[in-house]
Amino acid sequence: MSAREACVPMNPLNYLPSFPLPPNPVLLFGLLLLAGFAGGEVVHRVLRLPRIVGYVLIGLALGVSGFGVLGDKLVREAQVFVDIALGLILFELGRRLDFDWLRRDRWFAATAVAESALSFGCIYLALVYFDIRPLYAAVAAAIGVSTSPAVVMLVAQELRAEGQVTERALNLVAINSVVAFVLTTMLLSWIHHEYSAGWVTMLSHPVYLLAGSLLLGYVVSWAAILLGRWLGKREELHFVMLLALIVFAVGFASALKLSVLLALLAFGVMVKNMDENHDLMQVEIIKIGQMFFVVLFVVTGATLRTSDLITGGAIAVVYILARFIGKSVGVLSLAYFSGIRPGSGGLLAIALTPMSGLAIVMVRSTMELYPEFGAELAAIVLAAALILELVGPIAVQFALKRAGEAGEERA
Repeated sequence: MSAREACVPMNPLNYLPSFPLPPNPVLLFGLLLLAGFAGGEVVHRVLRLPRIVGYVLIGLALGVSGFGVLGDKLVREAQVFVDIALGLILFELGRRLDFDWLRRDRWFAATAVAESALSFGCIYLALVYFDIRPLYAAVAAAIGVSTSPAVVMLVAQELRAEGQVTERALNLVAINSVVAFVLTTMLLSWIHHEYSAGWVTMLSHPVYLLAGSLLLGYVVSWAAILLGRWLGKREELHFVMLLALIVFAVGFASALKLSVLLALLAFGVMVKNMDENHDLMQVEIIKIGQMFFVVLFVVTGATLRTSDLITGGAIAVVYILARFIGKSVGVLSLAYFSGIRPGSGGLLAIALTPMSGLAIVMVRSTMELYPEFGAELAAIVLAAALILELVGPIAVQFALKRAGEAGEERA
């Protein structure tokens, strides 16, 4: 056979794509972005609700609770975009946490401690009262300490909100996210003990997660400061450099099986508080992240199951009420001493209502270690997460508008 004959294709139409189309991460990202964007705009323009609600509803419609377009396999393939979105949000949130402010305003620092401690205590006691085993109750309570940074930050951005309630809410979210992660990590020792793991695993795993994630955040922070000093005051170069370091930190944390959440939050906090010479410019990283945030909430909605409301609806209501009581008492009990305007303490407590992305990530991390434990934990937490995924953005919007801190909304 001649070379010419050997090159002749057997099928004259073999240049056409095969159907169904093979999985393509870029195509998946584009479809999720388009679907989420459309849902968000419809909800915002027609119902005047936060766009996040529309993103989540689209996710529910496309996920296992709806048409099943986004199955478990596609959700796993989209996880890289979710991790990048969470990394961008947590980095930006960390940059808002000012240690100097906490040192000057000790009452606000006390409010952060009280809010986290009381929300944990109220959830734990409520769950134990309703016959949830203590270890499950403790882990669920630790997860419930966190407020969704993505919801609070993005609703505040959408409303262009600025003021006392907005800034305090964002700082409290940063603090309670750290507290929630530290508590869940410490409880890993008891989970390992529950499943008869060795002492080495029980002691070393939490230390590895905490120390490794903080060390990664510290190293990347110094890299950012040194690179910022070398680049000079050129905003476009600082923007690209920070974005590259965030994506690198997300990937490196995942590869080392560290916490993406803690590493990126530590990165933001350390950059803010270690950059004494202001070598880094205050570039708006969150703008480029908007498209990732849409995908984040669509995928989050797709992972939630409305069937969880049937199996865990009653306990979810108990969980939500106990959590809200704990956060409200923690904030309101010290509102006067921490200088919050009269009437704003209640609005600040309402702004701490959301619980979504971090809770789901923490539950998933537990399921990867011990599927049986994670499944029972999910039955407690995910029904509450589903409710708060939809109610939370509306609560934040109400609080910031009622506080008079919402600027002109984006068209």
